[in-house]
Order: sequence, then C-alpha cells, then structure tokens
Amino acid sequence: MSAGPQQPGDLPDLQLPEPGVRLGAVSVRASADLDLAELITTLRDAGAEIVAINTFPATLGEPDVTKVFDIETRNFDSAAAARLLRALKGVVKAEARKTLGQIFGKRVIIIGGGAQVAQVNLGAVTEADRHNLRGERISVDTIALVGEKQIADAVRAVADLPRAHILVLAGSIMGGEITKAVRELRAVGIPVISLNMAGSVPSAADLVVSDPVQAGTMAVMAIADTARFTLARQRGRRY
Repeated sequence: MSAGPQQPGDLPDLQLPEPGVRLGAVSVRASADLDLAELITTLRDAGAEIVAINTFPATLGEPDVTKVFDIETRNFDSAAAARLLRALKGVVKAEARKTLGQIFGKRVIIIGGGAQVAQVNLGAVTEADRHNLRGERISVDTIALVGEKQIADAVRAVADLPRAHILVLAGSIMGGEITKAVRELRAVGIPVISLNMAGSVPSAADLVVSDPVQAGTMAVMAIADTARFTLARQRGRRY
C-alpha cells in the first residue's frame, strides 16, 4: 500500500471512489408492493452498475413503509437514480445520499485478544484522528476473539467487508489455520500487520510490530493518502 492514489486493480472492490469513477447512493423507503427485481432492473437498464444493496427494517413509524433499501451505484448520478425510482410502484420515498465510503472511508480491522486489541485500537484511532482532521475518512473496527477457528473465520471474512483496507492481528500466539487465512487474505490484496507473537502468523504477515500502539499507528499510516509511509517498502520487516 502506498500513500499515492489507489489505482484500479490494486485492491478488490472496497466501495471507494477511484480516479475517474463516480460512486453514488440512494435511499429507498418502500411499501410491501415494491418489487425488488424491478428496482434493480430499472437501475441497470438506465446504465447504473449496482455496487451494493443493504436492507433495513422500517423503524420510523412511517405510514406504508415496511422496508428500506440503501443502494450504492457506480458511474450513475444519485439524484437521477432517486428520480427514476420514485416512479416505481411501492416506492414511498427515494432520496440521494452520500456513499458509506464518503462518510466512513477506509476501514482498519483489528482482530485478536481483548487487551492487545484495545492497545492497537488506541494507536489506530489516535492516528486516524490526525489524518481525518486533514480531510481523510478512516474508521477503525475491532473484535476480541479466542480460538483458532474463530479467528481464522474472522480473518477470511475481512475480504467480504466493504471498505476494509488493512487487518491488524493482535494476540500472544496465532498459527495453524489462522496463518492459512492470512495468506488467503493477502492474496486478494488486503495487507496484514501482526504483533510480534508466538506462532507462525508473524511469518505470513506483511509487517510485524512489537508495540501494539505503534502497530495501530502504522496500520493507519499505511492506508492514509495524507501519510508518507509505503507498506511495500517495509514488507517482511520486524519492529
């Protein structure tokens, strides 16, 4: 990962705008009469590429609204999408909104033991705040887990998380199936930073850092456009 602009093909689809690509989003509040297939085909036929669809229950007590859809598209104007969808049967309200990438930005994922995760989170949040004050959008997600299978499953699932840009593994000992999961995650383009721990995970990670606060700091620096830090030049090193 470099500090320069992301190039198409460098990473899997993280639902972030790339140079020359417009991402848009529309929120649809609908009744039971809405045909989701019709909604999708209407956008597709108009030339929109749908990036993501999230569904939510209706919780605002609005008359006739039974479900809510948040739809993100590529290379299609959000206001135009909203106007288009308002004409569909069952659509109560359709409004353009910012994408989750524009609101929450890139994600740092931290997985491991509670004490270590908390310290990595401290470094990551502190560093993210510094960059976000300068116009970045970087968010930090954590989960404390125990057990080889549980952690390996979580590592593999990072590849399916929208906007996930880097993983930090924080623990005292990790190996076996977790190491396999780390290699699989790196193969799809998501870098991994590991604490200096027992087990084989450190040998499979892009970077090994002994201090958990520093690990969190370096994870944010690795994905921030406002940082002069290139993970590719540090790959395989231990600190």
